[in-house]
Amino acid sequence: MLRVFLLIVVGLAGDPEHGKAFEKWGASMAAAADRLGVEREHVVLLGETGEGQSRPNGRATKEQIEKAFETLSKSATADDVVFVTLIGHGSFDGSDAKFNLPGPDLSAKEFNAMLRRLPTRQIVFVDTTSASGPFIEELSSPGRTIVTATRNGAERYATLFGGYFVDALTAEAADADKNKRISVLEAFRYAKGEVARAYEREGLLATEHAVLDDNGDKQGSADPAPTAADGKLAASLSVGSTEAAVPLPSDPKLRALVLEQRDMERRVEALRLLKDSMEPARYQTELERLVTELALKTREIRNLQGGR
Repeated sequence: MLRVFLLIVVGLAGDPEHGKAFEKWGASMAAAADRLGVEREHVVLLGETGEGQSRPNGRATKEQIEKAFETLSKSATADDVVFVTLIGHGSFDGSDAKFNLPGPDLSAKEFNAMLRRLPTRQIVFVDTTSASGPFIEELSSPGRTIVTATRNGAERYATLFGGYFVDALTAEAADADKNKRISVLEAFRYAKGEVARAYEREGLLATEHAVLDDNGDKQGSADPAPTAADGKLAASLSVGSTEAAVPLPSDPKLRALVLEQRDMERRVEALRLLKDSMEPARYQTELERLVTELALKTREIRNLQGGR
């Protein structure tokens, strides 16, 4: 029986705003895996501080990550699937791409060495960080699905991709073929589309362009598909089934309001991560408007729930 093992690593944030968002994404992904049917003992979450709302299994340090991979190499079998997700910031010096951590960073080459020790024939590696593009060339190999939030190492600004990719795992809108299983390909395409819309809303030039490679040719594709060079393998892999996920309210009006609330929450989060790309006055005005709208939407939901 195929089993899924999931390692989520939330790295160095750099500031409170990013730290809050990254911690939320990591915790949400672990919760989604639980709802999608992944056994809890097969999910490992490592956080920047090793404490907080995400209740991680340990601190995201080079040593702890190496230990997590060592455990995976002993627990997983050839027929299982290992998912690795990196959340945080990355860097690229023109030669080496790295995932930023408290203490020594981990390079793409070091991750590749750890991946090689895994016995599984199928590996999904999702790097949602800035400057993550070079991970494609280093990690690409048959049986591996590699996703990066940027197409190269020059895209160095904080990325939105991770939050939307996590959302996609349990989003009905991401399930394009309506088979109750959101594939890695579907999650990628959903997240990429939401990122584009986030930048368009703010009138900003996108500083991140996600790519996916699953045919081992070390070339990431911006538009993978089941019939394209990249996308066939990603279309067959998923974290679990959405049939087990927490359903939305059955009442049509309440359901619509909850979906609107979720969209507003994501827009507020995205805006905060785009702060450095915006004029301060415009950022503050837009943030105040969205926060006010979110508060009104939340009150509307509570009033409707309380009226029953």
